[in-house]
Order: sequence, then structure tokens, then C-alpha cells
Amino acid sequence: MRRDESASGGGAEPCAIRVDPHRLVVFPNRIRDLRRTHGQSKLLALSARLPAIPYIRLSKIERGEVVARADELRAIAAAIGVEAVDLLIDIDAPDFDIARWAEPFQDGGAFDAAEEGFAVKLAAAVRTRRAGDRALTVAVLDRDYGIAPVILSRIENAHKTLDRWNAATVGALCRLMTVRDEGELRALVEAQYRAGALDAALVGFGDPEARRARMRARIAALVAELGGAAAPGPYAGGNGGSTAGTDRIPASPEPHVRRRAIAPPPLPAPPPPSFATIRLVPVFGAPRADGLIDPVIVPGALVEAPRHAGPRAFGLRACRPSLGAGLPGHGVLIVDPDAYPFGAGLAVLREDDGYRLLQTSYDLAGAMRGHSLNPPLDLALDGTDPARLAAVLAVIFP
Repeated sequence: MRRDESASGGGAEPCAIRVDPHRLVVFPNRIRDLRRTHGQSKLLALSARLPAIPYIRLSKIERGEVVARADELRAIAAAIGVEAVDLLIDIDAPDFDIARWAEPFQDGGAFDAAEEGFAVKLAAAVRTRRAGDRALTVAVLDRDYGIAPVILSRIENAHKTLDRWNAATVGALCRLMTVRDEGELRALVEAQYRAGALDAALVGFGDPEARRARMRARIAALVAELGGAAAPGPYAGGNGGSTAGTDRIPASPEPHVRRRAIAPPPLPAPPPPSFATIRLVPVFGAPRADGLIDPVIVPGALVEAPRHAGPRAFGLRACRPSLGAGLPGHGVLIVDPDAYPFGAGLAVLREDDGYRLLQTSYDLAGAMRGHSLNPPLDLALDGTDPARLAAVLAVIFP
């Protein structure tokens, strides 16, 4: 919050910087504890039994950096020899301590509060820069500045301090912020922060309660997807613990069945009222010919929708890099059928056989056009039925 100028007798105080040391943990789980107690001391041993899950993704799941899908949890649990629900943690259990859970995954470096705080300010500065210039799309940042989508996501979420980024990334940030070097970049960000220019982007950033609310929602969604109403068992202090006496949630007998997405599946109960803005939406999408996306539901996949997303918003897998390398196939688009696309953005066009992802722009006459690289297309959109066009509000790289 900014201090009122009349009360302080001078300039307003900048928005307080909150640094959540565990902000990267989105899915605490028991995978590490249970695989070790079941004789698999190395993650590589478990990975060898899970050819469908890349090692890097498995590592991120175990470290809590990404949320596992229900089918992945079933596969991991089967490889360890436990039930899928055994891998979940009740984060509200009295004996659960996020710091103690995360300790085995720390890199050993000292926590630098000043650098971590600057990472948050830099994240807000980049978000503010992009919000002020709609031409700075994900694809443009990749093509013109050399900031890949996954790097952009990490910068905008303060995943790393500036001193840990390589010279190429720091240079790209300097070009984006129109400064000459790292020193000027730091000075610019600090000046913007002191002036209050970053306040809008800092609201709610680094709030540990919001992080916990998102965890609850994601775990509740997994419980529902796994087919039961029982809550995850309590955390047992890092040794895997016993789940004897707790209700087990049976695995679905058909975890990989593809179903036509007539309507989004029911979502879990909303989080507590103070965090009602957090909303998870289902994800659809499978690749079809000619760059189209088949709107079939992805079992167990849910993503967080932006606060401004409409009630019909949903997630859509890109499936393939139809717009080029700037938007790889594993990206998930947040699509809002109630929002009309604008130029210099992304849009989804509903065709007879599926959805088509397009980069939008205006031509010299001011008409909106949609472009695709794979296949190469240049479509006039102004004459298209508005009900067939939807805006892409955000892109997530799980």
C-alpha cells in the first residue's frame, strides 16, 4: 500500500516489496519421501520407470515447481508402489512446514534479501513496460529482443535475481527497457519504484497467502480428478509417513480416454472468500491436421485464469509452434470467448474442424488480419462472425 501524501506531509511511500522465499513452490508433494522409503534413492531410478514423463519435468514435479497432472500422479505412484493420493500433501495440516519441505531442494546459496527484492521490482517493471505497449507480445519479445517465452515468464515472476541471469539475458532486458547497461537498468527500475510507477504491478505480488490459496485450489482439483472426495493425508514430517487409516482415492480405470469437450468439467469448490479471485479453468487441445487444434479436454489439466477473464474462459494447448518458435507447442493459451481480439495480439478462430491460433495485426487500411506461419496464412478477420473469434488473454508455459 502507498502512504497517503496528506498524512505523510510529502511524497507517497512506494508499495511495500514482499519477497516470498517459497514463491516458486506451487505443488509440494511426497514424491521424494516416498520414492526414498521405497528403495529409490535417486530420481533417475524412478525416471527410468516412467518413459512417458521427461526427466526434467519429473524433477520439476518432485521439487514442486510445476503441478502434476492426475495421469502423471497415477503413473508416478504406480512406479513407486503407492496410491496416487499418497503423493499429495495437506498444506493446512498442523505439522506441515513449507520451509522444512523445501530444504532438500535448496541450491545452498545464501538468501540475499536486497537482490530478491530487486528481482520483484524488475518483474513489475517488465510487466508495466509490456502493459504500456501492446505491441510487445511474447512473439515480438522473442524475435526482436531475444527473450524466449520461458525466460520472459521467469523474469516476470521473479524466479531469479538479476545477478544470476547470463549476459545475453541482461543485455536483452537493457534493450527492452531502453538503457545501456545493467547499472542504468537498476537505476531505472529503482526510480520507477520510488515514483510509484510499479505499484499496479506489485499489488498482490509475493503474497504467501495467495500462494497457499492457489495450492489449495490445485490440490482440490487433483483430488476431484483422482475420483474421490477425501482430502489428502497429513504430512508426516519428511519421512513419507503412513497413510494407514486414511481413505484412499481409487485411480480412474480410463485415465487416457479422450472426450469431446461439449462443456468444461465441473471445477472444485472455490477457495476461501478472501481469495475468490483465484479461478482454475480446464485445458483443451490436441493437434489436428493443417495446424488446427482439436477441442478435446486434456484429462486433469487446469490452469489459473487471469482476474479479468470472463466466465467462459478456458485453457487451450498450442500443440505445435504454428506461430513460430516464440510460442512452442507446450504453451497453454487462456482463451476468452467473450473478449474480442485486438491488433498486435493473439486470437483463436473457430473453424469447422477445430480452433486455429493466429497472430493479429492491422494493415495500412486499418483492417484486422490474422497470421500463421505453420501453415502460412494471412486471413482478413473483419468480416468474420465475431462469435467465431476469441481473444487470447495470456500464455502459460507449464
